[in-house]
Amino acid sequence: MNKKPNEESLDRRRAGLLLHISSLPGNGSTGDLGPAAYQLVGFLERTGFSVWQILPVGPTHGDGSPYQSLSMHAGNPRFVSLDRLVDEGLLPPELSARQQISDREKERLLRAAWRTFVNRRDEGLARDLERFARDEQYWLDEYALFRALREAHDSRSWWEWPGDLRDRKPKAIQEAIVRLAPELDYIRFEQFQFFRQWSALKRHANERGIRLFGDMPIFVSHDSAEVWANREMFTLDAAGQPEVVAGVPPDYFSATGQRWGNPLYRWERMQEDGFSFWVKRMKTQLRLFDLIRIDHFRGFEAYWEIPAEHEHAIHGRWVKTPGNLLFDRLHQAYQRLPLVAEDLGIITPEVDAMRLAHGLPGMKILQFAFSGGPDNPYLPFRHEANSVVYTGTHDNDTTLGWYLSLDDDSRQYVDEYLGRSREAMPWPLIRMALASRSKLAVIPMQDILGLDGSHRMNLPGSTEGNWSWRFDWSQVDEELPHRLRRRVEMYGRLG
Repeated sequence: MNKKPNEESLDRRRAGLLLHISSLPGNGSTGDLGPAAYQLVGFLERTGFSVWQILPVGPTHGDGSPYQSLSMHAGNPRFVSLDRLVDEGLLPPELSARQQISDREKERLLRAAWRTFVNRRDEGLARDLERFARDEQYWLDEYALFRALREAHDSRSWWEWPGDLRDRKPKAIQEAIVRLAPELDYIRFEQFQFFRQWSALKRHANERGIRLFGDMPIFVSHDSAEVWANREMFTLDAAGQPEVVAGVPPDYFSATGQRWGNPLYRWERMQEDGFSFWVKRMKTQLRLFDLIRIDHFRGFEAYWEIPAEHEHAIHGRWVKTPGNLLFDRLHQAYQRLPLVAEDLGIITPEVDAMRLAHGLPGMKILQFAFSGGPDNPYLPFRHEANSVVYTGTHDNDTTLGWYLSLDDDSRQYVDEYLGRSREAMPWPLIRMALASRSKLAVIPMQDILGLDGSHRMNLPGSTEGNWSWRFDWSQVDEELPHRLRRRVEMYGRLG
């Protein structure tokens, strides 16, 4: 018997914007939680959009992928706003006039803010930091130690550390805690500032009727605090190397499949301890977001297991998981569980049944709608209300780029389906998304700005040139908010 749909996830018809924090404009190498983030909230308020969807916000590795993070709990320190630290008196006012700040310079300034905090002895701020460290101890201490050790070993991965530290021998760990105490305090301060700034932005958005929509990857990075601290929960050998890794078989994103390389879970161990790993993970996400997309939902029913020695994803197999028991446990742990299932890829009746059993909205991608005839589930007349429709996601080309890449026959079919609209692409597809029965329609910023494929965020299966796209306010026409608001109101999505 199906459970009641999760009304907490999609309470009414809304419109949303997809834009990662890193894509905001600013004078650093990436966007942050400073003035541009607040300016975007004002833009959303003017357009009538009431949801801001964001990619995972954890600290990234060198490739910048938000789906391969150093921690599933921590925030990315690159997103900490120096302007906000100036406002707090932790950095000098003249810093706001700087034109460009490199990552190295930003880290230097964050450390300078820490020294000012220590020397100034602001009792109120100190109490807030102590409270934060106490409340977040369930992940913060392990992450701080992981980060400090990683930096002490020239950013090498944890399995390349000396054996006693790699294997977390108690004596070696205790000695490291004492030796690295000042660095551990700084990392706690860094995370305190991220969460402090995030909470302020979230409160600002919520007060204006705007929800923050986050993204939780199913897998975690091999080189992460959680894998190092919980090796027994992952399919690793005695040296910390994966025996099998995650990925997906060939699909419409990649003809050869994708070998992600993440270590896979030992689900039987997780089930034995009541899925505490996931209960803790969800606790952090619920603090950050009003709505959470669970990435690669189908992997909770069965995941694609690739032998670690194989270079290609095609050499894999499907393996079942206790996904229903996991979601039962999460519903038991949290009265409020506003989740959306990213149910793309190879979806079986079993995956659909699990999603429906837990009342989770799925996703509809309009760029996938124009093949396979009238049975295509992505066609708008087939959308169910308890779903989220997108023109495209961060893994798709921009809608204009997609449209221009179609062959002549396919483009003609799209034009005919859309009634040969007089509006230029991507506006006909934006209109289709807003008109959909889906309660939430989400439009990537690239589509709102009408940008071509050179502005896409990610090309699945590739490792170069991803995750670096940013927009500029000069690209936002002064008539755009009115144009968007008119359509949001027309299709009953006004906040």
